[in-house]
Amino acid sequence: MLTRLRTFVEVYRQRSISGAARSLDLTQPAVSQHIASLESAIGRNLFERHSHGVNPTPAADELASDIGDRLDLAEAALASARARSAEMTGTVRIVGHADFLSEVVAPMLVPLLEAGLRVRMETAGLEGVISALTDGHCDLGLSAFAIVDRRLSSELVHSEPLIAVASPGVAARIAAADDRATALANEPVLAYNIERALIDEWLETNGLLRQPVSPALIAPDLRGLRALLGTGFGWTVLPIYLCAGELARGELVEIPSPVRRIVNSYFLVWSPAALRQPRIAHARRTLITRLQQGIQEI
Repeated sequence: MLTRLRTFVEVYRQRSISGAARSLDLTQPAVSQHIASLESAIGRNLFERHSHGVNPTPAADELASDIGDRLDLAEAALASARARSAEMTGTVRIVGHADFLSEVVAPMLVPLLEAGLRVRMETAGLEGVISALTDGHCDLGLSAFAIVDRRLSSELVHSEPLIAVASPGVAARIAAADDRATALANEPVLAYNIERALIDEWLETNGLLRQPVSPALIAPDLRGLRALLGTGFGWTVLPIYLCAGELARGELVEIPSPVRRIVNSYFLVWSPAALRQPRIAHARRTLITRLQQGIQEI
């Protein structure tokens, strides 16, 4: 029965017999047989078949609501138990934003590496993370966006204050101005990838957004912004983990937030089917435990 329930959950999430078959490494006839057997057991149809896949019936919605997450948790716990009692081998592939993987995630990997796992990290934005996980190209993902794709699960693992920063000279110029919003608008702005408008969010939260921001530079890696700030050019908004050292040494200065700092959150993302692999379940639990320590510190 457990196997049939897992097959049902995968078909429900994929909305596809063939997609579930690929994810579960089963044949399509086997998946269809599992669903038919389950429908016979409960006496109700679970899916309506059509040319492009399947649509769940109300009975399927009810069953998925009752068992979906519980089944994922049970399988993850079982896989983690296997991992603790067996030698760790194999590779864990992690995909996410380059600066977060390098600055925050990499130091968290030591327990996995010492246990004998090999780790491969790849960089991608939101769509790339979703594609890599749903295609099975990667095992775990890190995203600065909540994931709503029903094929994937996610959990908040890290929250980081974001602050406006500049070189001491630029920060002093802004602080001395009579109108903070005008002073900020007159300085060059360095922005992260346009899909994540951190500058706009900080300005709007603090009542300083008077007109649309036209950045002098847009870069997909926050470390590039940090490097340019060090030359005394412009200002930007960075997570504290990327500029704590520079702030402590006086190389960068925080531009005070008149209302409040904003917070950037990161989510660990995975395909529930991947957790049947002990090494993936173990890596997921390790990263959740270690990364979530940062949430408590805010």
